[in-house]
Amino acid sequence: MGLPRIHLRLASTAAVRLHLPPSGAISHEVKDRKEWQLELEQHIARGQLTFARQVLDRIPAPDARAYNALIRAYSWRGPFHAAIDLYRSMLHRRVTPNKYTFPFVLKACSALADLRSGRAVHAHAAAAGLHADLFVSTALIDLYIRCARFGPAANVFAKMPMRDVVAWNAMLAGYAQHSMYQHAIAHLLDMQANDRLRPNASTLVSLLPLLAQHEALPRGKSVHAYCLRACLDQEEEQVLVGTALLDMYAKCKHLNYACRVFHGMPVRNEVTWSALIGGFVLCDRMVQAFSLFKDMLAQGLCFLSSTSVASALRVCASLADVRMGTQLHALLAKSGIHSDLTAGNSLLSMYAKAGLIEETMALFDEMAVKDTVSYGALLSGYVQNGKAEEAFLVFKKMQACNVEPDVATMVSLIPACSHLAALQHGRCSHGSVIIRGLASETSICNALIDMYAKCGRIDLSRQVFDKMAAWDIVSWNTMIAGYGIHGLGKEATTLFLDMKKQGFAPDDVTFICLISACSHSGLVTEGKRWFNTMTQKYGILPRMEHYICMVDLLARGGFLDEAYQFIQSMPLKADVRVWGALLGACRIHKNIDLGKQVSRMIQKLGPEGTGNFVLLSNIFSAAGRFDEAAEVRVIQKVKGFKKSPGCSWIEINGSLHAFVGGDQSHPRSSAIYQELDNILIGIKKLGYQADTSFVLQDLEEEEKEKALLYHSEKLAIAFGILSLDEDKTIFVTKNLRVCGDCHTAIKYMTLVRNRVIIVRDANRFHHFKNGQCSCGDFW
Repeated sequence: MGLPRIHLRLASTAAVRLHLPPSGAISHEVKDRKEWQLELEQHIARGQLTFARQVLDRIPAPDARAYNALIRAYSWRGPFHAAIDLYRSMLHRRVTPNKYTFPFVLKACSALADLRSGRAVHAHAAAAGLHADLFVSTALIDLYIRCARFGPAANVFAKMPMRDVVAWNAMLAGYAQHSMYQHAIAHLLDMQANDRLRPNASTLVSLLPLLAQHEALPRGKSVHAYCLRACLDQEEEQVLVGTALLDMYAKCKHLNYACRVFHGMPVRNEVTWSALIGGFVLCDRMVQAFSLFKDMLAQGLCFLSSTSVASALRVCASLADVRMGTQLHALLAKSGIHSDLTAGNSLLSMYAKAGLIEETMALFDEMAVKDTVSYGALLSGYVQNGKAEEAFLVFKKMQACNVEPDVATMVSLIPACSHLAALQHGRCSHGSVIIRGLASETSICNALIDMYAKCGRIDLSRQVFDKMAAWDIVSWNTMIAGYGIHGLGKEATTLFLDMKKQGFAPDDVTFICLISACSHSGLVTEGKRWFNTMTQKYGILPRMEHYICMVDLLARGGFLDEAYQFIQSMPLKADVRVWGALLGACRIHKNIDLGKQVSRMIQKLGPEGTGNFVLLSNIFSAAGRFDEAAEVRVIQKVKGFKKSPGCSWIEINGSLHAFVGGDQSHPRSSAIYQELDNILIGIKKLGYQADTSFVLQDLEEEEKEKALLYHSEKLAIAFGILSLDEDKTIFVTKNLRVCGDCHTAIKYMTLVRNRVIIVRDANRFHHFKNGQCSCGDFW
């Protein structure tokens, strides 16, 4: 009885088209079966599969052997759907498949991950009584594993009357590819205990990447010991296993072992070199990684691969070595690898991280083929270089080109919403990840927590955090940092205690976030306690960022002398950022003498930017010492530092509106200025008096008052009052620190206009409501 007819789902909707070969390619004379078979096999041997198909169609009554030969060729070389199509033709012509047919056609189904067709072939093999055949069963296991159907795969494996190492390896490879660590280890032990089979090179090459992924160093060492005892003889096996071993050691952060394996290998290929270079990159040993790459090049261009070049370009990006990166670009062009997608994406990432956006865009436009990684690299480059609006345009272009964003793309896009404080864009991005089924990804959730916090919605940050399927240390740190910038130090401390209860060990970043949260909330005693806990209980060695937080904590709390003594006692030499934290507090607490002393220390080190000049100038201006303030500004100008103009922006119905001080370019400027004048009248009645010490120039008092009234944040708030319903919160972002006068004025604004106003400045968030600010006037 023949096999039942089936309809197989093909990758192509049409059958393979037949094209006549060149004259004389196929003989038209009458031949017997053996001659046809010989001609068929000759075309297959030459790789002329189209001609081979034509020969097969001319054979009067082809047998299974003829079909098997061509199905096998298609299953190895492709197109894979042609193998399934030929199998269907075989059934249609009532040629009975045999035990050789099924493994070949199943291999094609596996390559296409075509579960529906594979199940139909499985049914045919069962009907023919061949489903328990060793080779057919192994091919079925491979198919089901490729389609992530472990139940059917395990069922086929369990019913095999006889199993060889290839069958065991098929199951093990599936467990390893899907990161099923415990299943893989148990399977390996069963293999040795039940069938008494010794792992071979394929077993080890499947297992070692899984051990690397889980950083299972003790088991990795055991495998290494087994490799030494097994004495692998084949050169190819030695290279494959040696490469997997050094990759395992490198990913377990044991580069010394990885190097010993590398130098002990008699033969190395480009994958071996790339694995070791990648290990050094992973461990942030960039200089050594680049030295290795140059050693690899010295072996000859035959070792140059897109993978190794990708690692080298990542090194260039990390070291900000654009010159070497451009040389690699030229080398790629000469060697012909520049058109490789992996190499092109690595170049994109390198130029983007270096801030060379024009070069990044030019390369992107030149690339013939682009994928999700290409768009992600360009998008990430824009975000990292402060071009958030351009990043959104790239994302729109990506969608227009039907390129599906992945987790990495969305993790790059969501911070763009944070930079712009564009809540509506952020919510759209959140909806996008939900629709795409990415909302449960931990990295996505971490980005959303940060985005909502920086867009003023710390409540939504906590909602995302509480609903996460799994937290990592970044999740806790991001949430603690979010509480910190909103001045919610007590909530940050409570979350830290919850983190410990959940079994998460804090890292150095955790304490930076925690101490900073205490600083923004005036919790000086608590901050000092957490700093001591970090060193004494957790053994974390403080780095410069921790000392900056501590100086900021003490100085903002008014303990200026203690902060100065703390700096003097630091085991590290204080940098400009440490002294800058103290200088900022001198401005708050109007300590001119200490401010001048600290300023001299900063001048010796060389200020990193305009901020410290501005702080010192402000200190003199606040004291009415305008000549000295002007002298500081002259020095600032001579040294080439330009003060960034204050800029504030507000999102209205998804559109961003930006303002600078005294700005009259907005279409509604006249209404905005009229509203501010009306507000000034109202807040003066409540007792507001302009703090003209925040005007740097020596102007008349009335002129100073007007200058203060038209600060950028006040313009943005006035526009918000005019544009938003009365029950809507006004949320404004400023690129600099809010000045003291604006801080006071905004508190009064909430009373005369009965509005809730949130301002995010360069330091933190200020929640203004009912004449009060969440910072408690401590910022």
